[in-house]
Amino acid sequence: MRQMLGHGAFLRFYLLLGLALFAIFAIALGGRSFLEQVRREDYREQLAALPMSLMTQQLSSLPAEARSDQLSRFAEELDMSLMLLPLDDSDIGFFSRARLERGSLLVSESPWQLQQRLPGESLVLRASLSEWSERQWFASVKLLGECLIDKSAEERATFLSSLRPGSWPVALRQNLPDGLTAEQHMQLNRNEVVTRLLADRLAVVLLYRLPDGSGWLQAGPITRGDTLPANLHLPLLIGLMLLLALTIYLIMRSIEGRMARLELAATRIASGRLETRVKVESSDFLGRLGLAFNGMASQVQSLLRGQQEMIRAVSHELRTPVARIRFAVQMVEDMTDQPAIRRQLQGIDGDIAELDELVDEILTYARLGGETINGAELETALIECRTMAERVIDTLSPLHADLTLELLPSPEIELLAEPRHLQRALQNLVSNACRYGKSRVQIQLVDEPHLVRIDVEDDGPGVPPESRNYIFKPFSRLDDSRARSSGGYGLGLSIVHKIMAAHGGSVTVDRSPSLGGARFTLLIPRRESQV
Repeated sequence: MRQMLGHGAFLRFYLLLGLALFAIFAIALGGRSFLEQVRREDYREQLAALPMSLMTQQLSSLPAEARSDQLSRFAEELDMSLMLLPLDDSDIGFFSRARLERGSLLVSESPWQLQQRLPGESLVLRASLSEWSERQWFASVKLLGECLIDKSAEERATFLSSLRPGSWPVALRQNLPDGLTAEQHMQLNRNEVVTRLLADRLAVVLLYRLPDGSGWLQAGPITRGDTLPANLHLPLLIGLMLLLALTIYLIMRSIEGRMARLELAATRIASGRLETRVKVESSDFLGRLGLAFNGMASQVQSLLRGQQEMIRAVSHELRTPVARIRFAVQMVEDMTDQPAIRRQLQGIDGDIAELDELVDEILTYARLGGETINGAELETALIECRTMAERVIDTLSPLHADLTLELLPSPEIELLAEPRHLQRALQNLVSNACRYGKSRVQIQLVDEPHLVRIDVEDDGPGVPPESRNYIFKPFSRLDDSRARSSGGYGLGLSIVHKIMAAHGGSVTVDRSPSLGGARFTLLIPRRESQV
């Protein structure tokens, strides 16, 4: 079992999720029990609200010397022990005291004890009884009916609205409801309280005939109080949903974090930093995936390093026979005066020069590739872009006397980059433009908020759209540039692409809007100066 857990990331995820659901289920049961307790307390408060509200209203309207007799009468009618005591003498906690001050009713059970503050006074009415029975129901309705005898219709309505009936909604009726039996009518005529059961809702309605015969008093329907209020249900459901969402998020966050590290490593390797490795933290599925990923990166790095070393070795080895051939050609040229032989020897010398230039390009390309594979950081320095462009023009202008090379007006732009590589990239683009341009090549520097843009344009035939991505691959040339006179070796633009990748930038090609030929664009992001 332990081995299965150690090697199954998703199995472990499901187990953690199951444990989380079990914990949430236990919390839900505890919350339900808590809400049930709250419901029972609320039901008891609602049940005792009418008699306590009635007694506190009556006592507050009497002078202090008459309250004792009224308390005795209430105690006898309601079969409970009553007493008035100052709020400060109440043996209650801080929150209970705050509820009393707001006029709320405090109820405790086994035995029942009810407490409520008199309106506008610092006295608390405390009632104690062994159990709640129908006697308290009937007595409460009778006491309320007696209070309404000497009041007018408006005063009765005002008095009823000032009470807090709780689960005893009270109303005055001018006629009796249908469905009463003859015995119930007789009970009403004897000034007794009649209990009526509403079977459809399992609710109790109390009816009482006012002593003066002016109407009937109805209390109820009094329900069992089984339903929880919405202000308790809704927070419970929302809390459980938030807890479940948070639990799933915390479980998924660890898996997502490990997957994000794999994604970051893959992105870094795709950008050429093959030295990147993934930190392996466990032996589960994701851990094994990290090990396989590291093995793949090591193998790719080893293969590319071997390839680059072979290219450098072959290029270096080619220099020795090329040098011997050039030396031999020069010796033969010095030993003969025949014009035909000397022309052939000059052609051979030109081929040797091209071969030597090709070896130099291969070495440059291999060196840039090796620096990318080994993760070497560029040795950057602050360079002046306009000065660099002028140096490139001064270098290439004597070699292309039939072309006009110009630098368009631009501000002084400073950039943190590798000076030798960036100048090589610009020089390769300008050389390529001079090779295909007819009469004019221009360079433009543009200073943008987060990068520097260098445009090299010519008035040549341009680059077809379908070939614009192809020309940056090594040894790739357009079909009409295969000739030695104009073709080159197909490595110049590849070197530019590698230099831009090492700087975190890019090189693009499109059509020149001003000259009509090709426009190559270098995009070099700005870097912060290193102290």
